[in-house]
Amino acid sequence: MDTKKTCKECAAELPANAPQGLCPRCLAGMVMSLAFAGQPHSPGMESPPVGVAERIRRWCKHKPTIASLSAAVVLDLFAGLVTNNGQATRIASLERSVSAGIAPVMETLQAVSDFADAAKLDAEMRRVFDICHGCRRCFNLCDSFPRLFDLIDSSPKEDVEHLASEDFKPIVEACTLCDMCFMTKCPYVPPHPFMLDFPHLMLRHRFVEAKKGKTEFVQRQLAEMDRNGTLARPVTPLVNWASDKKNKPMRALMEKTAGIDAKAPLPKFHARTFVSAAKQEENEINKSAPAFSKRKAALYATCFVNYNKPETGMDARAVLNHIGVETRIAYPGCCGMPFLEQAELERVAQNAAKVSKELCKLIDEGYDIVALTASCGLMLKFEWALICPDNPDVKRVQDNVFDIDEYVVDVAKKDGLPTGLTALPEGVTVHLACHARAQNMGPKAAEMLKMIPDTPVDVIERCSGHGGTFGVVKPTHDVAVKVGKPVFKAVNAKLRGHIVSDCPLAAVHIVSHLESKGAHTPAREPEHPIQIMARAFGLKKE
Repeated sequence: MDTKKTCKECAAELPANAPQGLCPRCLAGMVMSLAFAGQPHSPGMESPPVGVAERIRRWCKHKPTIASLSAAVVLDLFAGLVTNNGQATRIASLERSVSAGIAPVMETLQAVSDFADAAKLDAEMRRVFDICHGCRRCFNLCDSFPRLFDLIDSSPKEDVEHLASEDFKPIVEACTLCDMCFMTKCPYVPPHPFMLDFPHLMLRHRFVEAKKGKTEFVQRQLAEMDRNGTLARPVTPLVNWASDKKNKPMRALMEKTAGIDAKAPLPKFHARTFVSAAKQEENEINKSAPAFSKRKAALYATCFVNYNKPETGMDARAVLNHIGVETRIAYPGCCGMPFLEQAELERVAQNAAKVSKELCKLIDEGYDIVALTASCGLMLKFEWALICPDNPDVKRVQDNVFDIDEYVVDVAKKDGLPTGLTALPEGVTVHLACHARAQNMGPKAAEMLKMIPDTPVDVIERCSGHGGTFGVVKPTHDVAVKVGKPVFKAVNAKLRGHIVSDCPLAAVHIVSHLESKGAHTPAREPEHPIQIMARAFGLKKE
């Protein structure tokens, strides 16, 4: 029997899991028709009313080029969501294994047969789940563990052995790959003989499912960060209008057609990227700073900062220049973390090879590589090397990369900072992002901000629950809010003047939840810690 799916409007062939039976072109046509609905007809041009489907068909037929572009715009509405999506796993040593008796991580991430073997995966999941069942230390982390324990406790035998394999999917779905179980809770990680690696096991499950073709159409498109960001630039007003939470008709349509929860805030796009803005606005280096002529930093823009939050990049450059560091802006492309979430390891390897090759040219010129987003820093420090262990460029980047907060602290300790930091008496609440913690560098955001005199700094070391697309798609948005409740409660207890996080989407998630609950927070917007340093130095452009 023919199982091919076709678009309900234009009859074009669709991927098996395309949303709502519409191709991107027709879906875009629907968006555009709604966007321009209500505009008056020209005199004498009135025509009988037609249905939405007919309007889409006519519009796409007469404007095929714009229709194709609009299809990309529909994807652009959600593109920024995966910047911090999936939260790549941190691996502490080369001995870290996917399972006992199977190939080590550096081999498994190259898609060896054992890694992709469904039967061996199932056996390993049962082994790990049984150990977790007997321990339960991670019950209060992400929702994966409550789901696992509830599944076992509600089963007739109350053991892992008799569970159905198909029931494992919700457990995998709830994992945001934040890596906090591995980093902070689990007593059985390597070198313990049990060799537990729960987040990497979830990644392996997604890899096996992807090999079977069981991936989400929309999620695959969201992962194309550079394509989406580039296409969004000339139409940012339309993109931002459609994605605004206040635009209830459009958000309802997005929820129905793409599964994006209407309650979830979405990142805004900018026509002028960080790379473009930096070229247009030159900065002078502070020659009186103690670090002048001693350090050079190439700011790796990251896709989120480049397309969605260029002001973070501009503030980071301003701070580094002020403390005497010469800067260059570098953005050869996305680090590939969105592809890692989809378990598309070959795509991650391609991006790693491309980006590391260009960054190595800057290293040759004496520049340190400084990442502006925690998840991307984690990729450059750890994940690339696991997937591309034989790539010398990847290794050089790994040895020369810093997180932006880590870099400022390093300059302060080794060279010193210029005077002039002014107090921010309204205070700062610092959310330490999971991927900043997973870099094993210490709480650098808090350490940096505590250099500001007479400024209260509160620190929160819990997952916000966002997890990228996990925090915005309909099936898991409410779970993300549930996981983040301890963070929301802690922020609400202090109501400081600034709410910051190394994870930009976590910061948005926190502030948005406070606003939705009517909390009268004095914080004007979610910020990155480096932006607070810019304020304290008097460099912040409002």
